[in-house]
Amino acid sequence: MNAILDRYPKTRPPLPAAYQAIYQRHYKANRQASYRTTSLSSRMEAWMHRQVAADVARGGRPVTLEIGAGTLNHLPYEPDGEPYDIVEPFRGLYEDSPWLDRVRHIHGDITNVPATERYDRIVSIATFEHLERLPDVVACAGLVLADNGVLRVAIPNEGTILWRLGTALTGAEFRLRYGLDYQVLMRHEHVNTADEIEAVLRWFFADVRVAHCGIHRRLAFYRFLECRRCDRDRAAAHTGMS
Repeated sequence: MNAILDRYPKTRPPLPAAYQAIYQRHYKANRQASYRTTSLSSRMEAWMHRQVAADVARGGRPVTLEIGAGTLNHLPYEPDGEPYDIVEPFRGLYEDSPWLDRVRHIHGDITNVPATERYDRIVSIATFEHLERLPDVVACAGLVLADNGVLRVAIPNEGTILWRLGTALTGAEFRLRYGLDYQVLMRHEHVNTADEIEAVLRWFFADVRVAHCGIHRRLAFYRFLECRRCDRDRAAAHTGMS
């Protein structure tokens, strides 16, 4: 057994009441790039979206599932008219989205995706760092991938010095706006480092290609992982479906 898996499930630190009061408003403003620093970071985050969508830019008509679709802000990077399903537990994030009519099926949890479904590609942008049961989600994703399917994941390079410096800038604006410590929110939100996420993906997938938005993995803001050849026996055993 991979020692990384022994760290799961993780327990998210509780969010104090003052943070709960502004949480959804802050999240939507962050996704919509309403703040000066988040406007800058959203332009940098475009790197993640472009990496994830690079395969469909070359053509084809794949069936896609997005894990953690949020406000559907990735859909503008995807070709229109292709079958597109999402996993997103928080309806308030996407219900007013102008891209909602492009979504075929909506699932509140990846375990709600029918076991008979097969996706050519599963994508996720800035979500895996939040997942307390990350190995469960990755295993479930592997089981609904088509035989030649691909899992394309983009994440912040959490756990590295460059990422910490970047969040310090966002934290300064967050404190001015709300009078609160941004790192409290980050500790609640980001329960997985980029290295942990990569290790979990390598446990379930035999072929993992990695790219970085920066000089190398220790001096980068974001990380992209393209995962192929899921070990279905390992994924099924993990989910209890073997």
